[in-house]
Amino acid sequence: MNITIHSSFLPHTDPDASLTFYRDILGFEVRNDVGYEGMRWITVGPSGQPDTSIVLHPPAATPGITDDERRTILELMAKGSYFGVNLATADLDDTFAKLEASSAEVVQEPTEQPYGVRDCAFRDPAGNMIRIQELRPAVR
Repeated sequence: MNITIHSSFLPHTDPDASLTFYRDILGFEVRNDVGYEGMRWITVGPSGQPDTSIVLHPPAATPGITDDERRTILELMAKGSYFGVNLATADLDDTFAKLEASSAEVVQEPTEQPYGVRDCAFRDPAGNMIRIQELRPAVR
C-alpha cells in the first residue's frame, strides 16, 4: 500500500484574513478558492508540493451541526485547541523572525522540546495552532 497525505482541513472565521496569512505570510500557493451560499473554501499549499494541501473551510459548513455545537467550535478555535497543523522548515530561526515581524500571533518562540524536536508555534487568524518544526538530518 502506498498512501500519502493529500489534504488536511483547518476551519477559518475570516476567509480574507486566512488567505492573507497562508498566502502572503507563509508563502503558500492558492490552489482553489470556491464560494457557495455565502461561504468560502480556500485550498492552499507549499510551492513545489502540488500534492499536499490545506483546505481552509467555514466551520459552519458541517451539515446537522447545532447552534450550541457551532458556539463550542468557535470557542475552541479561539483558544487554539480545536485544530492545528505541524509544518517544517530547514531554518526555524529565520522562519520565526519573519512570522514574528508579520501579523502572526506568537504562541511559543523556538524551543528545544523534551521529545526531540525544536519548534515554535503561532496562531492563524482563526486561532488554529500552527507549529513549525526544524528539519534535522536523520540520525542513523
